[in-house]
Amino acid sequence: MMSKNKSNYAHHDILDGDACIYKRNDNGSSFWQFRMWIKDEKKYVKSSLKTTDFDSAFSIARKKAIELITDIKSGKQIYSITLQKLVDLYLEYRENDIEKTTGITRGRHKTIKSQLSYFLKIKGADTKVNTLDRKCMYDYALLRKKLNYAEFGTSKNESTTINAMWSWGYNEGHTHFKKFDFKKIVIKNNEIGKRDTFTDEEYNKLVRFMRNWTSVKQCNTYEKLRHKSGRWIKGELRFDEKLQLERQMVRDYILISANTGLRVGEARQLKWGDVERIEEHIIDEATEEKQLLVKLKVRWETSKVRLPREFLSRGGEYFVRLKERQQFTEPHHLVFSMDGKNSLTSARWTTHWTGLMKGAGIKDWKKEYLKDKNGEYQLDDEGNRITSGRNLTYYSLRHFQITSRVKSGVPLIDISKQVGTSVSHIEKTYLHYEEEQSRTNALKTYTKENGMTIPLEKIYEKKIA
Repeated sequence: MMSKNKSNYAHHDILDGDACIYKRNDNGSSFWQFRMWIKDEKKYVKSSLKTTDFDSAFSIARKKAIELITDIKSGKQIYSITLQKLVDLYLEYRENDIEKTTGITRGRHKTIKSQLSYFLKIKGADTKVNTLDRKCMYDYALLRKKLNYAEFGTSKNESTTINAMWSWGYNEGHTHFKKFDFKKIVIKNNEIGKRDTFTDEEYNKLVRFMRNWTSVKQCNTYEKLRHKSGRWIKGELRFDEKLQLERQMVRDYILISANTGLRVGEARQLKWGDVERIEEHIIDEATEEKQLLVKLKVRWETSKVRLPREFLSRGGEYFVRLKERQQFTEPHHLVFSMDGKNSLTSARWTTHWTGLMKGAGIKDWKKEYLKDKNGEYQLDDEGNRITSGRNLTYYSLRHFQITSRVKSGVPLIDISKQVGTSVSHIEKTYLHYEEEQSRTNALKTYTKENGMTIPLEKIYEKKIA
């Protein structure tokens, strides 16, 4: 035991001088203090031991020093950044990666930011990096589901992004281990790849509705007037030219997306220089009916898979109409833009989509959680929230195009080249539509009678008899 005479109170070494306890005589505090030099980080760890008793202080300090030495040997940072800081640094790193051939698209960067925002909500933005361990994310999928009721597929994608950031942080010296241990998520085969898309009937309803949706009569808005009180009030109902131009552009965007299968990010970054040519083809010599094909180029920097591609597609007439109406049609101008430089805001795209779904009478387009009369969420036998509707979005137009091609019997390799995805992905994600169609076709030769499925040939024989 070290001496406790008054002359020794100022400073006492611990663990052969690696740390010490001391009292400051200049601040009036009677508590013992702890101090330890962290060589690699070139900083002192300092803290009050909250005790005036020497033996207690010495024991607490020795334990603290041993813990710090153990952490240092394991590679753990003593002075740690927050999770928010780590996320900010990683997003900055990925931002610089956007323009590179092997990098990511701007849309992907936005997705990464969104995914990591849920990580911050669950673990806390101000949480120190060095306080987390490998196992603390094991139940992330469950925590994520409780937070915003995410599907397991969503949680799986987010866990991949989180570990990518954590691994980068390890290489940069911000984290003390390479990746988290996530509980393995098993997705049932019947849940793999199914995408919400339009039926043929729904798409036709949407197209018919859009014919009148862009008319002068339908593009009226109330004039905003300022009342003498300072409040904004409704004025006269007047034709809104800007609204009509927006709707016309959105209409053509929908028709082009449904014919080309472009991804949302690819379409919205499409420039007039990427529209290489329009080809005219006679498809019926008797009626001289023509079909306009368009040759499109998808640049590597706008492609999700970072690979350029070129393809011919239907829908050339929509590009012709769009170009005739727009003012900004130089090669560097965006195709779907009001000024050639900027896309519509997300809010405007959403507003137009909501209006179209409601106007076309597609009632179950939005996926919503059902509630009982008391306002509580309805749950199934496994405790999962019951949902109604689907999740039809602008992305569903791409799915509609792919499923239409699959149903039409177009070779998968040709579909793959046009839409920029692998044949195996199409097989996994879309081939069930082909199976459904085959089932429908097979059942066309059968009918229902007294609750039984009976071949039509048998019915015919019965009637003959």
